Amino acid sequence: MKVVVVVGGVGGARFLLGIKAALGLPPIGEGESPHQVTALVNTGDDVWLHGLRICPDLDTCMYTLGGGIDTARGWGHAGETWTVKAELEAYGAEPTWFGLGDKDIATHLIRSRMLRAGYPLSAVTEALCDRWRPGVRLLPMTDDRVETHVVVDDPEDKGQRKALHFQEWWVRYRAELPAHSIVPVGADESTPSPGVVEAIEEADAVLFAPSNPVVSIGTVLSVPGVREALRKTSAGIVGISPIIGGKPLRGMADACLSAIGVETSAEGVGRHYGSRQTSDDGLLDGWLVQSGESVDVPGVAVRAVPLLMSDVDATAKMARAALELSGVDVD
Repeated sequence: MKVVVVVGGVGGARFLLGIKAALGLPPIGEGESPHQVTALVNTGDDVWLHGLRICPDLDTCMYTLGGGIDTARGWGHAGETWTVKAELEAYGAEPTWFGLGDKDIATHLIRSRMLRAGYPLSAVTEALCDRWRPGVRLLPMTDDRVETHVVVDDPEDKGQRKALHFQEWWVRYRAELPAHSIVPVGADESTPSPGVVEAIEEADAVLFAPSNPVVSIGTVLSVPGVREALRKTSAGIVGISPIIGGKPLRGMADACLSAIGVETSAEGVGRHYGSRQTSDDGLLDGWLVQSGESVDVPGVAVRAVPLLMSDVDATAKMARAALELSGVDVD
């Protein structure tokens, strides 16, 4: 079986653990299996800081699946130290609101050096995965530079608006500045990374992880060619709601949904993705929502199951339900 999963960071990484377990793979590391899992990972959160290229979602997936994640935070290295961060602050080096751990910096150094040498991000990611052995093929959505920016009221100049990099809005301001718009800058001129379209075309099932619908899944979908490939694939496409009881499972997805005029609800997000069968640009065949919720997404098969990713076993059950709804036999 070939399974494609569209993912963002923390939630997407945890969902991938469940997918691997559902398919008989060890959640951490590599293992023998006839199945292949490909993750199409958001790179709109990527940013240059202190001369280093930071790819938060790719790294979170890589560390999580390779056994190196800080499980308490959900991101960054386990057993991290912060000596370089403290020294940068002592120099007054901006930005001070984004912290890089010492171990994490090693990853960014390798990536930045390879990018400057002319290697595309997809090749760099493959090289980094040689160390972590995630057991999943991690594909950046594009090798081109795409960065999500958020238009807000300027906090320092009342009456004016300014565009912030997503990381500044998310990390520095905790998404508390109301967003007027969210734009994946560079997406229109980008192309999918090698293997992305082929993976979708050859898939037996395509799943949308319970990641942020706007700045994670939505950014992947903004790359020309990705949505078109999803519309054409013979695989069933099933999404997992990141909203339970009108609240995001993690993070501030409600602030992102409000910015694009989508209700923060499982039904609102399901309708935002739309049906492949009944709309010209819809993408879903199935939609998983939390047990007990009644949701209507026209043209989409909706199933209610437990969605809390409390541990790998619970996540594996959710993943199996998604695969079954997509029309594949996971036994």
